[in-house]
Amino acid sequence: MRIGSLTLSNHVFLAPMAGISDLPFRRIAKDFGAGLVFSEMVSANGLLFDGQRTRELLRSSAQEQPLAVQLFGAEPDILARAASLVEDDGALLDINMGCPVKKVVRGGAGSALLREPLRVARIVRAVRCVTARPLTVKIRSGWDANSINFLEIGRIAQEEGADAITLHPRTRAEGFGGKAAWEHIASLKKRLRIPVIGSGDIFSAADVHAMQAQTGCDAVMVARGGYGNPWLLRDSLNRDAQSPLPTSEERLEIALRHFELHLDLFGPRRTLGEMRKHLCWYSRGLNGAAAYRALVNNSTSIEALRETTRAFYLAES
Repeated sequence: MRIGSLTLSNHVFLAPMAGISDLPFRRIAKDFGAGLVFSEMVSANGLLFDGQRTRELLRSSAQEQPLAVQLFGAEPDILARAASLVEDDGALLDINMGCPVKKVVRGGAGSALLREPLRVARIVRAVRCVTARPLTVKIRSGWDANSINFLEIGRIAQEEGADAITLHPRTRAEGFGGKAAWEHIASLKKRLRIPVIGSGDIFSAADVHAMQAQTGCDAVMVARGGYGNPWLLRDSLNRDAQSPLPTSEERLEIALRHFELHLDLFGPRRTLGEMRKHLCWYSRGLNGAAAYRALVNNSTSIEALRETTRAFYLAES
């Protein structure tokens, strides 16, 4: 799998997810075989005007390389300046043109850009001019059902120098509801010369294989399906064998590894707040998970959170 000058080990990627895909999460995904991991969405304006705080999102380590850095913004010149600042932080730069969150859209960024194809062209052109790194763009199918324009946006991105494009085939209006229109990925793949990365409704290894078979996409991006389930990445790369479900011991090992990575990087206060959701996700589908989640969400110390987790999984084994 190649994107511009970058050669990747495989075609299964971890998506950029705000508030989720921090360094510890990416480290776990990389351990399970992700060919490429993306940073959380990084504000171009934040890099220029609130540098140190925003730069915390770019903390990285050698173990997760290659890392893709995703930027968002609405102004071509600001995005270009931000791209120059982060060029050495990642092996690839990505521009977010698909985020549906109101705060992002109100500023004219994310999926709001799908309503302005000419601005899309100026943004890609401006960023392309300042970096030799592989450059990708992540989009949705359109703003709403009456303005589906992913083919036009994809063509513009290609013409202005993007090396690949990721399509989440829902409109901004759909959010994450309904069913992802994988046929849009197939249409985009037929139209473009550059690689197309598919995203949307990937919750199992079978979904990864089905998306590739149905759309011909060059790579698949795992997002919500990877919450508490890095085994999805491993299993997606193993077409010839039926992988067993992770045992309680395996879940405990990875949950605690994730926990300790987060604690080492961010400290106890932040870990107590941010790891709760991850620990709850790791427990999905297990007996007693509801009671465990209640204990997790009411834990008041790192020690209590760690011991509650140990006790839950050891009782399951």
